[in-house]
Amino acid sequence: MSHPHKIAFKIFLVYVIIGVAWIIVTDQFSIGIAYKSLQDYFLFQRTKGWFYIFITGIILYIMIYKRTAHLIQSQNELLEKEHQLQRSNQHYQSLFYHNPDGVFELDREGKVIAANPQGEKIIGIPFQYFQSKTVTEFISKRDLTKCRKYFQEVLTGSAKKFELHIKDFNQKNKIVRVTLLPIIIDDEIIGLFAIARDITNYRREEELMISSEKMSAIGHLAAAVAHEVRNPLTSLRGFIQLMKDTNTLNPSYLEIMLSEVDRINLIASEMLILGKKQEVHYKQEDLKEIVKQVLVLMEAQANMVNAELTIHEESDGPIWINGDRNQLKQVFINLIRNSLEAIKEKGSIDILLKKQDQYAYAIIKDNGIGMNKERLKHIREPFFSTKENGTGLGLAVCYKIIERHDGAIEFESMPHVGTTVHIRLPLYKEPRQRS
Repeated sequence: MSHPHKIAFKIFLVYVIIGVAWIIVTDQFSIGIAYKSLQDYFLFQRTKGWFYIFITGIILYIMIYKRTAHLIQSQNELLEKEHQLQRSNQHYQSLFYHNPDGVFELDREGKVIAANPQGEKIIGIPFQYFQSKTVTEFISKRDLTKCRKYFQEVLTGSAKKFELHIKDFNQKNKIVRVTLLPIIIDDEIIGLFAIARDITNYRREEELMISSEKMSAIGHLAAAVAHEVRNPLTSLRGFIQLMKDTNTLNPSYLEIMLSEVDRINLIASEMLILGKKQEVHYKQEDLKEIVKQVLVLMEAQANMVNAELTIHEESDGPIWINGDRNQLKQVFINLIRNSLEAIKEKGSIDILLKKQDQYAYAIIKDNGIGMNKERLKHIREPFFSTKENGTGLGLAVCYKIIERHDGAIEFESMPHVGTTVHIRLPLYKEPRQRS
């Protein structure tokens, strides 16, 4: 039975029940009045029909009013929901059509169901010309496998964000950043949204900027190298010109010239270390043995400035690390030489070697002139030096070598107190045996 029939039957049933009840009650009441007064009996008989009409009219009015009010309220709620749905749809349409990114609606097979104006701009043609076509027709072959993989993962409910290369309708190559989102209705994924942004010009500008920065860095580096090499070259040219004019060979001049050539060679060597990664072969080395060999080399220079070199060992036995012996020697030679040059008189350099957790530590502490905070900020920068004859490459080389060993180097210093250098290197790990 339909809903209108149910309502009509309910009113009919109420009307019949009221009528039956009215007849039974009024008949009993009429019999009682007839025994007392015939006049009252006839009066009641003439008026009871009007009472019945009045009472049933009121009851039917109330029932119809309630039902009508309920229907009107339901209709108003339905209209309000429809209005909200229209507003929600307008919000969606606004987000879809006015989005600055291209938005594509795809079904589970990858066919394009809808596209906004920006999406048409990315593809290069109006939507009606590529409607129902699969997006794979526009994707570059090198990214096709990746896109299919991400597409299937999104159909399981996870969003994906990536970049890919496409060819638009005019066969123009473009780079787009894509976000794939699943479309879920009633807990079922019926398709997905693809939000695409054309970043071709951005990538081109980024490459130009990187190229410009590289050229700028090369320019600064070339200027710094030219400045550092010019001084010893000027000295060499002066002595050669002097010997040419006097037509004599002065041994003292030759010694100075050789020292200037050595300085140029030092600058070139350190520049190679700071440049592209050299071919080195790391192997198991004892850090204690490396440091002890460096101390033997630096002992003569320490005696010249009346400085004492002392090594302290907290760990018994070798401290094995994975590294290159010659490069690590260069690090310790540079650091100890800097400490010796910072010592004025009766100085001391203490070197502590220890193992802790998975690392080896070497701590070099001197009581030299120290450095202020401003100097500490620039110690990693190439060609920054406060020494009269310094190249400004020594500490930069130390940082580079330690970084290549997966280690770390830190400086602590106070003026007129001294400097402490903390070096951390990973301990050697035995290679795993294949089963």
